[in-house]
Parts: sequence; C-alpha cells; structure tokens
Amino acid sequence: MNILILGSGGREHALAWAVKQNPRTDRLIVAPGNAGIAMLAECADIDILDGGVVVTFCAENTIDFVIIGPEAPLAAGVADACRAAGLLTFGPSAAAARLEASKAFTKEICDACHAPTAGYARFTDPAAAHAHVAAKGAPIVIKADGLAAGKGVVVAMTKAEALAAVDDMFAGSFGAAGAEVVIEEFMAGEEASFFILTDGVTALALGTAQDHKRAFDGDLGPNTGGMGAYSPAPVLTEAIQAQAMDEIVLPTIREMARRGTPYQGVLYAGLMIEQGRARLVEYNARFGDPEAQVLMLRLGAQALDLMLAAAQGRLAEARVNWADDHALTVVMAARGYPGAYPRGSVIRGLDGLPEDSRHMVFHAGTAVQDGQITATGGRVLNVTARAATLAEARDAAYALVDRIDWPEGFCRRDIGWRAL
Repeated sequence: MNILILGSGGREHALAWAVKQNPRTDRLIVAPGNAGIAMLAECADIDILDGGVVVTFCAENTIDFVIIGPEAPLAAGVADACRAAGLLTFGPSAAAARLEASKAFTKEICDACHAPTAGYARFTDPAAAHAHVAAKGAPIVIKADGLAAGKGVVVAMTKAEALAAVDDMFAGSFGAAGAEVVIEEFMAGEEASFFILTDGVTALALGTAQDHKRAFDGDLGPNTGGMGAYSPAPVLTEAIQAQAMDEIVLPTIREMARRGTPYQGVLYAGLMIEQGRARLVEYNARFGDPEAQVLMLRLGAQALDLMLAAAQGRLAEARVNWADDHALTVVMAARGYPGAYPRGSVIRGLDGLPEDSRHMVFHAGTAVQDGQITATGGRVLNVTARAATLAEARDAAYALVDRIDWPEGFCRRDIGWRAL
C-alpha cells in the first residue's frame, strides 16, 4: 500500500515508525514531516489543513490510505474531503472531531448519554464567568472551549488564579479557542489516558498510558503538551477500563451515531480515577502526544492492521496482541518551554543511538540545517524505550537521554514516578 500520514510531530514519527514495520507498506509519505521522519519516509511540504490540496496530492501519488495525525486537519474537515474523494481514511469527520474541538460540545454529549464527568458551566461573557468563579470558589478548572494545542486548560488552585485565567482567555491568549470558556468542577484523583479504536459501531480498547503535563519534576511548574509518558497505566485496571467503556465510551459512540455523525478513528479518553471509578476529563480525536510514542513502540507493525480495520469497518474481527511489557518516553524540550524559547540550537549525539524495537528517539520539533539536526519547536525529542518492567524501560530511556548532547534542552528526570 501507498500510505500518507499527515503531521510533523513526535506522534507522527511514532506512527510512521510503526507503519513502516508492516509488510503491507510499500511507499510511506509524511506531510510535512520532520528531520527524524525523513530518515524513514518521504516528506512532502503541502498544506495539510486544505482538504483539496491533500486530495490532489493523494491522486498524484496513488495513495491508498490516509492517516491523519493532529487535531487541526480533523477540525478543518480534511478527513471529510478525503472520504468524499473515495480515499480510505483514518480519522473522524469534522462533525465528529467536535468531541475535541469544542469542550462545550463534549459536555453536551455527556449530558445526553449520561456519561460521568465534571460539573460545568459555559460562558461567552467575562462578567458572568467571574460571578460563577466567585460562587464556586477554588480549586476550579478553566478551559478554552476550542482547540488550543493542548494548552488551553488552567487548573486554578486559587480564586485569583481562576479569575486571571478567565480574563486571559477572553482577552485572546488562545485566539478564537477562548471566545467561549468552559468552567468545570475540580476533580480529585489520578489522571490516565484510555485509547479506543472505533469504526463508528464497534469499539476496541487499544491501550492505556499516563502522561506528565507539568513542566518540572514533582509535577511542578506550568502545564505543557506533555513532558513524558508510559504504558500501560497501572491505575487503569481491567475493571476500571470495563466501567469506562460501558459508562463513557460506548454511550458516546452510540450518541454520535444517533446524531448522524458516527465517529471513526481513535478516541482518546482522558479519565480521572478516584475510588475505583473513572470520570471523563476530556476527549481527544487523535492519538495523544507523547502517549502515541509509547503505544506505537509496544504495538509495532500491528498498529497499521488495526487502523485499517477501523477505517474499513472491520473492527469486530480485530484483536490487539499486547506483549507483557512496558514502554516509557522522556520529552526533551527547549529551555523556556512552555513559554518563550530559542530555536535553531544544534543537537548532537543522536547518530550513535540505537534505533530498534526497544529503543527509539522520536523527533517532535527538528529540522536539518547545514547537515546538522537543529531544534525548531518547544518539545523537540521523545526519547523512548521498551523493556520487561517499567523500571527497566525508565533506566534505558534515561541512559539514551544522557548520551544526547544538547545544552539548550531540558527534561524531567522523574517520568513514571506514579507507577514506580
């Protein structure tokens, strides 16, 4: 098959790596890709938010299967354009992707199907939002309604912090995403990620992971897009997965189908676990980043077969074959992230690192300049390892980190601490 993956981050590098392992793959193109992806696939510089451009590119390159990595093309309707052109496509329609693109829409779906989630209110007026915060107190959660690249959430521990977050969002800190604000009850517990494949009817539990959102060790500092992850997540026991599937995921999939907007692709349920039960924090319409990196390293070649089954409506006959192992990824980020950070610093030491089924450095924000790998983003590398135990995976990942020569970068040194 000729396969096109849309995206340029660590998630897409991990997807490309897994797809490349599968003998079904003949030609693999990633658009636009990055320096790491270019080592295993062709890269194409096209506008992945323009469905017409993507469809034309697929026709010119006889693409058989399109995998959409990030949320922005999904929200822009690229999956719709591809399907309308007769292309086999992995990823939800724009209407279904509203489960990520609008926090308020997700709450509406939860209300309709009685899925357990945090109490909430939605606002388009700062004064009304202020009054709500004053009445509810803190801790409280302030969310920009729309897509904000994983950064439009503030867990406010004080009333002053909550009011400041409301003002920032309405003032345009997150652009159009903050035109409407959702304010939620603070949920105590432990957060974990549950990944489900669905063809619109059948749902297949794909795997679990746990992310580390705070920038610094000990879960301190500002929220980020994710500073590391591990899989599986021990907090998501089989019993809790079954409860989440029965009370949250399946009711959501049925409600989306009932509305005439069936959901096809990967559904990422962020869950809060407390006293043996899960409540929904949020949905994402794509694989998590950096959770995809640990999932793909563990899944390997079968990831393509599973995504094809979802796209072709064959999930009822699909099975996930998990080894009894663990994977852990450490994000190396540019100093200053998630605030302002310099670009263009040179990363050395990558050439001598192993790249196999147990060790991979996935590139998230890199380019090649004058023959050298340089940092072009905030989160730059995902240093990933797989082993029989989580402790061994952690040690192997940090051993790789210590061989990378990049003084302008930093990472957390405690990824996996909750499970360990």
